[in-house]
Amino acid sequence: MGRPTIIDVARAAGVSKSTVSLVLQNSPAVREQTRADVRRAMAELGYVYNRAAANLRSAQVGLVGLVINDLRNPFFTEFATSVQMALSAAGYATVVANTDEDPALQARTVGAMIEHGVSALIVSPAYGAEAETFGPIERAGLPALQVLRRVSARTDLFPFAAPDYAMGGRLAADHLIGLGARRIAFVGGVEGRSVTAERLSGYHESLNRAGGLEPQVLPGRPSRAFGRDLAEWFQAHPEFDAAICFNDLVALGLMSGFAARGMTVGPQFRLVGFDDIEEAGQSFPGLSSIHCDIAGFGAEMASRLMTWLNRGQRPPPETRSPVRLIARASSTGGAPARE
Repeated sequence: MGRPTIIDVARAAGVSKSTVSLVLQNSPAVREQTRADVRRAMAELGYVYNRAAANLRSAQVGLVGLVINDLRNPFFTEFATSVQMALSAAGYATVVANTDEDPALQARTVGAMIEHGVSALIVSPAYGAEAETFGPIERAGLPALQVLRRVSARTDLFPFAAPDYAMGGRLAADHLIGLGARRIAFVGGVEGRSVTAERLSGYHESLNRAGGLEPQVLPGRPSRAFGRDLAEWFQAHPEFDAAICFNDLVALGLMSGFAARGMTVGPQFRLVGFDDIEEAGQSFPGLSSIHCDIAGFGAEMASRLMTWLNRGQRPPPETRSPVRLIARASSTGGAPARE
């Protein structure tokens, strides 16, 4: 009989190979009783830990790849930070990469992480080249979550989770209609993308329920620059009394463009953003926004991934987390805010 392996130890202790590896690394993520069972199995089998060899493959357990489409956007930055902090608290290390909405870079990044031995991945994906990104993950057999955007249709392999974007669109439109707005534009978001379509679906539903109010969609890059430039359009179309922005960056840019033209946001023109980044509550006027609790969402995604790694429990194919409207002066005009 040859030398006992880590698989032999795992079998004897009644745990997974990954759990044994975490014990060998003294990870705090393992319960004391489990740690004792693994140590006992190692002693009974005469297993000797080759640390020099393990150092060469140390990334294979306890290292999670976090691939983010746009870390310049505070929404995604807050998500990545909350995931990393939750994983760190459980003894995992995280390698974070920004793909800058470039699917080719994303594919190369994921491939490099796999080569360097990550044990799992969380991907907030760029659009395009799905097979080049998710194919290698499937072949490697690694647990992987796709979050905030659904790019791969294989949610059976890559479970998807995101805030309830459609509900957010409904809440924003209902809020503005309740304040008396009747010409409400939807501003920003790239056409043909699911995340745009979902936010738009709630907007359209709310307008239809209000008696068939006429929609006006102004698609574009979800950036401050796009929002600022679009202020000129609204100046030329004074019949519009409100707007819902694809995200807070567009809304903050639009507010800046209004200010540059001497136009006011509030009582005359009501504005709602989406994501509720920290700056939304610090801008002047305060920006009403759809709150997604992105920090809590990130911590939950980290927890789900760790459960998958440690217990083999794959998350459900799709999960939507609740959202709520935070009303501030950009839509209420200084009236008391109601959530």
